[in-house]
Amino acid sequence: MNEYLLWIVLSPLLGFIVLGLLYLFSIKIKKIHDYIFTIIALLTPLVSFILTFIIFLHLDKSSGSLQYTAFRWLKVAKFDVNISFLGDHLSIFMALFITFIGGLIHIYAAGYMKGDEGYGKFFSFFNFFLGMMLILVLADNPVFMFFGWEGVGLCSYLLISFYYKDAQNVIAGNKAFILNRIGDFGFIIGLSLLFIYIGYKGFDYASLEQNIKSIPNGMLAFIGFSLFLGAMGKSAQIPLYVWLPDAMAGPTPVSALIHAATMVTAGIYMVSRFHFLYSLVPNVGEFIAIIGALSSLFAAIIAMKQRDIKKILAYSTISQLGYMFVAVGLGVYSAGLFHVFTHAFFKALLFMGAGAIILMLHHEQDIFKMGRMKDVSKTVYYTFLAATLAICGIFPFAGFFSKDEILFEAFASGHYYIWAIELFTAGLTAYYMFRLFFVVFIAPVSNERAKKPLKLSPFVTYPLVVLAIGCLGAGFIGIPSIFGGDNQIAIWLSFLNNNNWETSRKIEILLMVLNTLVALVGVYAAYIKFAGINLNKEMKFAGIVYRKFYIDEIYNALFVKNLQRLSIFIYKIFDKKFIDGTVMMFAKSFYNISEFASVLQNGNVRFYAFSMLMGASVFFSYMIYVMG
Repeated sequence: MNEYLLWIVLSPLLGFIVLGLLYLFSIKIKKIHDYIFTIIALLTPLVSFILTFIIFLHLDKSSGSLQYTAFRWLKVAKFDVNISFLGDHLSIFMALFITFIGGLIHIYAAGYMKGDEGYGKFFSFFNFFLGMMLILVLADNPVFMFFGWEGVGLCSYLLISFYYKDAQNVIAGNKAFILNRIGDFGFIIGLSLLFIYIGYKGFDYASLEQNIKSIPNGMLAFIGFSLFLGAMGKSAQIPLYVWLPDAMAGPTPVSALIHAATMVTAGIYMVSRFHFLYSLVPNVGEFIAIIGALSSLFAAIIAMKQRDIKKILAYSTISQLGYMFVAVGLGVYSAGLFHVFTHAFFKALLFMGAGAIILMLHHEQDIFKMGRMKDVSKTVYYTFLAATLAICGIFPFAGFFSKDEILFEAFASGHYYIWAIELFTAGLTAYYMFRLFFVVFIAPVSNERAKKPLKLSPFVTYPLVVLAIGCLGAGFIGIPSIFGGDNQIAIWLSFLNNNNWETSRKIEILLMVLNTLVALVGVYAAYIKFAGINLNKEMKFAGIVYRKFYIDEIYNALFVKNLQRLSIFIYKIFDKKFIDGTVMMFAKSFYNISEFASVLQNGNVRFYAFSMLMGASVFFSYMIYVMG
């Protein structure tokens, strides 16, 4: 069974290779029908999910883990790194919903991308994305994990800029790639320091956990902070969040995969995987929680004024990731990962529902040019409503259970300021999400495109229904004890170093009621303002919030422009004058020498004969003198 770990990863990676070769064959030699690409693309995540589920059932009956080493990657002195996979409760938990949600998004993409000229290439990249994410979560050492970490960064670039003929898409892809490299610089520093201090004792997670306490506490805090810089980039937290809204330039299935099953959850997984490190530096954990709280609030405020449906959802992802970082920062890893799990269902459904709306409206993304979509597709309406209720934390939908646990743990741990920020953010979330919902589905029709919608493929609608069921039922896996249940996520992930704070049942009930009331206030405020809004009236948007606090402009002025000036300065002074000047100096010197030497090569035969005679005379004169 151990080798199943290898095939979970190989399945989508082989799909990537086969689909890529078939696509090249299709464009160079003979056209291949799209259904061939579809069968291969949909089969690979299915195989990965089945194998993962088999391992899940095996682990459910044991408390151990599985490991499979494919081959030795590199060995330098005592530093030994293998291409090795770890199937423990954390990695299989992640792989289970990654393959399930990823498989549903693949099915959805088959309908969404139908007829696209790059259909085969798209699914090749899509399989590659899934494979890299599975390497990230199944790797048994951080070096191999970093291979998957960088792989998902590459895939995001390829898919965000998929429609590369539009320059804005390429710019968005570059932005995602560069900002993630900034965060990854910190990640590399953290890994390098781990190697310097304890890498020679073994660099797999088990060895690191065994030897981590030998690192001085101050250095350990710096390593934890450095590793978190990588998470800030990958999971789009302040200040490295600005790439994620622009990542919406890619096809909508890409947005769904990035936000629900891959990439942005990598930071949460990484912090949870290094739980043995962060448990020793609680001050770094509190910093992580503060960054998460501020990111969730800041993104929610911006989302309140946006009008692009996908960008609203992008900011909601940044906000929800903030909740997860609050949990893992406070050491309640199971609560953060529980929210990762429920978020995968409702965020995939929100993006896929948004994509369905965009398709029906002939690629319109402005919510104020939609309206009355309730009458257009009941399936999209009811499924989108389920996802909206879930993200707002309304009972009994999935988000209620996972978000409520994070808020409860923040309060019970005594971090009241974090709890207050997240409670307020919950109200904002309900407001901006139901603002989107009421404008798109309830408000009167604003244009002709909404009256003549495009018919949806079953590939698009069926996954929405499955995810809607998940939005309703996934939260019951983590029923709190106050309701007489057991949090199965916490039990499954019991090996993590969780902090559990005790409080009275009365306070816990009051917190639940307060959370729900705050969310309902947000829903009501959105209903009053947007349910009956006249979309035929011209909408004017301005202000600092609509302009996203001008953060992109500030970054552009402070960093991009100054780096451009620095690069021009380096080019003119160092490159052009020093490097080019040095090369040209040598070139001119050789030219001058050759000019002098050319005097001897004048083409005059008599001069050559005279030179030979003089040379012979000098030689023979020397020989006579020596032998003399």
